[in-house]
Amino acid sequence: MPINFKISIKCPQTDARRGELQTSRGTVQTPAFMPVGTGGTVKAITVNELNEIGAGLILSNCYHLFLRPGVEVIARHGGLHQFMNWNGSILTDSGGFQVFSLGGMRKLSDEGVSFTSHIDGSTHFLTPERVARLQNMIGSDISMVLDQCPPYPCSPEEVEVAVNRTTLWAGRAKQAHLRENQALFAIVQGGVYEELRRRSAAELVELEFDGYAIGGLSVGEPKDLMYESLHCTVPELPVDKVHYLMGVGSPDALLEGVRYGIDIFDCVLPTRIARNGRVMTSEGYVSIRNSIYSTDLSPLDEACSCPVCQSYSRAYIRHLFNAGEILGLRLTTYHNLYYLEQLMQEIRDALSENRFAEYYRKMSPWLGKLYGGVV
Repeated sequence: MPINFKISIKCPQTDARRGELQTSRGTVQTPAFMPVGTGGTVKAITVNELNEIGAGLILSNCYHLFLRPGVEVIARHGGLHQFMNWNGSILTDSGGFQVFSLGGMRKLSDEGVSFTSHIDGSTHFLTPERVARLQNMIGSDISMVLDQCPPYPCSPEEVEVAVNRTTLWAGRAKQAHLRENQALFAIVQGGVYEELRRRSAAELVELEFDGYAIGGLSVGEPKDLMYESLHCTVPELPVDKVHYLMGVGSPDALLEGVRYGIDIFDCVLPTRIARNGRVMTSEGYVSIRNSIYSTDLSPLDEACSCPVCQSYSRAYIRHLFNAGEILGLRLTTYHNLYYLEQLMQEIRDALSENRFAEYYRKMSPWLGKLYGGVV
């Protein structure tokens, strides 16, 4: 088995569960949040700092690595782990979302997708088979099938086309996947339509994958529709397989996802907003560039024990941003990732101590008030 997933605790009042995801690189405690290292690096953070923060599993992107530096370069280094000097586990996304975000720069067919590179204008053609083999060469611990991610809003007819193609491509990807020590996950589509979500899940479960992701959410739909989609989709997935919610990273949505039985998450949100001077705290977002922090000697978050909050003031970090110093965005990135990793640890502790339902009742309204506007 390329991975081993064991559930140790289930919350009797909700569908939340705690478990362990084992790869050849180590054990990841779930529920877990994956920092996003799209191009082989989590922006502004070193691998040693990722270890300090407690990230055991990160995400990289096959589409971006295919375009730059090229999968052959990575393979010559012995795979992505060696290339980026990361000893933890890696999940590679197929790049389906990125390709379909190109709009007029790509063309779809059942065979695959042709697209124009956003980097240099070169043209490429990817099939589900080729994407599977590219990820084999990258050598990640978990790879994702190529899928079609419909936008929001989208008609049921358009979403049904995406569901049909996603199932077709998933079967072909499984046949092409050759790396025995690399898990392969399928991606459930279906937009915000319950019947299509259930159908997509059933078709993919029949094909038997190592894990199942829920894609096509956090693409602009209201959060209540996202939660309704989780409510109808997760029960259709095998209980003993990993449940992965793609592209979700706001604290309130992470807690809700756990409630519905999600095991792993990823999102660029914490690192992207950090580079713009916005940080997550126990009191909500802080935009550190604001002038009110020019003489503020307090840390980013009084309740945070990360090295940034233990060592630097809001005034200093604001000065770094306004002076264009790179250290500023490094510090805010570290803090945001630490904040989310600590939130996930709190959730795991609540599950272990059989008090998740109580924790959820207390924290869900609070996190919704602080972070409800951003997925």
